[in-house]
Amino acid sequence: MKDKFITVGTFLKWLVIGTIAGIVVGLTGTLFYYCSSAAEFFREQHSWIIFFLPLAGAAIAYFYNALNYSHDKGTNLVLLAVRDNKEMGIKHAACIFVASVITHLCGGSSGREGASLQIGAAVGSQAGRLMKLDEDDKRIMTMCCMSAMFSAVFGTPATAAIFSMEVISVGIFYYSAIVPCVVSALISRGIALYFGAQRLTVSVAVPDTTPLNYMKTAVLGILCAGLSIIFCLAMAYGLKYFRKIKNHYIRAAVGGTIVVVLTLIAGTYAYNGTGGAMIAAAFQQSPFALAFLIKMLFTVVTLCSGFKGGEIFPVFFIGASFGSALSPLLGMDCSMGAAVGMAALFCGVTNCPIASVLLCVELFGSEGILFYVLACAVSYMLSGYKGLYSEQKILYSKTKTRYINKRIGDRK
Repeated sequence: MKDKFITVGTFLKWLVIGTIAGIVVGLTGTLFYYCSSAAEFFREQHSWIIFFLPLAGAAIAYFYNALNYSHDKGTNLVLLAVRDNKEMGIKHAACIFVASVITHLCGGSSGREGASLQIGAAVGSQAGRLMKLDEDDKRIMTMCCMSAMFSAVFGTPATAAIFSMEVISVGIFYYSAIVPCVVSALISRGIALYFGAQRLTVSVAVPDTTPLNYMKTAVLGILCAGLSIIFCLAMAYGLKYFRKIKNHYIRAAVGGTIVVVLTLIAGTYAYNGTGGAMIAAAFQQSPFALAFLIKMLFTVVTLCSGFKGGEIFPVFFIGASFGSALSPLLGMDCSMGAAVGMAALFCGVTNCPIASVLLCVELFGSEGILFYVLACAVSYMLSGYKGLYSEQKILYSKTKTRYINKRIGDRK
């Protein structure tokens, strides 16, 4: 009987906390959504501002140095905040918020979702300390706010809740966080919707469930697994080479200059910013065949040189354009190719198959779930032990029922 009361008490506690977190973080996420959207809109209307990107990079470096965050670990710190209770705070949230908006304003190639995870985790970590929660509850609080922020910004509450529990340590779920994560994500999304925040809206022509169509989907999943490895290696080597420039100001200015030059060579601004319009377009017609590689190059230079934002939306761009471009060769509708490519690449770089399938269901509907499950399963297994986040741990082997406890960033 005592255990039942403890369980009920814990449930009520997290129900209340999840509700409050959903409201507070939902408002924060909505503000971030509109600030970054306004920055992108201004850049689209005033394309000349891209020439200020090198200066913007130096300004971001100065801002981080002024707040003593010059060695910021980005989304990796989010994983450490949950797994090892590393402290994050409001200063970190302010840094990534302001720096991401500046990056979007001046044309850096980054997204909102990775930044939203950092903001949410920082708010959750700070709140956990202020509430004097114990070590375990601080972890749950951090995941709760991560879910709320991701949900408000991207508009997929189920994906947001599960992703926060799945991405930390691959092979296990932090099920203890499921109530606060789900509650905060739902409330946060409701608040974002109330204020008019929009999410990606596309339609997918789902094929018949035939062996041939399953085979085509599996082939695209295999190719996306390979592409995920290439992207993760590109990010790793990009960081390695940019870090050879020890001065943070010069490093960011060099990266900004390269992006400006790449934009002039490309002759279009489609690869700057989040690239949401290009993602939507990939579901309607196949893009330029090398669009995914161009976006990858823009993103690697932007994020590895010190600009801020997220990796996830660029991954959506790369995956959708890759799948859509290959769809004619595979005999698939371009919308199906884009959906499968987007999900499979996201799965490959994050090692989160469950969240990837849920993402498809929330964005594209459940009709094609069998194809999405197949593509994500194939991509997860064949992407190996690579990933975007070097601090992510894979606790269980991808091919055997064996505990391996391997960190993505480990060389061996």
